[in-house]
Amino acid sequence: MIYSRSAEYAIRAFVHLASVPPGKFAMAKQIAGEADIPAHFLAKILQQLARKGLLRSSKGPTGGFTLAIAPRDISLCQIVDAVDGLSDYKRCLGGRTECRDDAPCGLHDSWKRMRSSIIDYLEGTSILVVANSLEQKRRALGQLPAQEAPAPRKNGSRKKQ
Repeated sequence: MIYSRSAEYAIRAFVHLASVPPGKFAMAKQIAGEADIPAHFLAKILQQLARKGLLRSSKGPTGGFTLAIAPRDISLCQIVDAVDGLSDYKRCLGGRTECRDDAPCGLHDSWKRMRSSIIDYLEGTSILVVANSLEQKRRALGQLPAQEAPAPRKNGSRKKQ
């Protein structure tokens, strides 16, 4: 795994929130149920992400969480960084306290290339891309009828039919 279980849950929640219409909120318990995530754990993660400005939260019977930024503008890297930080991608896999091009460990060159690929993927992949991909896969598998849920628009809202 390239990131923690907390970051995985956050990404799954963001994919769910990409389908929430603008101005509407989803309750953590609802997101957790639909994304198969422990509700109490997810609520803590979502509160953390709201404090970091990636989500907005609202209390009350119609409250919950919504994306603070359009799904096309939220990268997986932003979520992983907000939940885990990126320090694990910078540390030496060989266990050295300092690992640089001029003082490399035995794994330095291969890890440097792999780390770069991982960071490029996380930075270059938006929540909108993940949400659209998941929806296409569900439709192809017959898990989502074509008329039930239109694809998220670029700003994260759904088209009315």
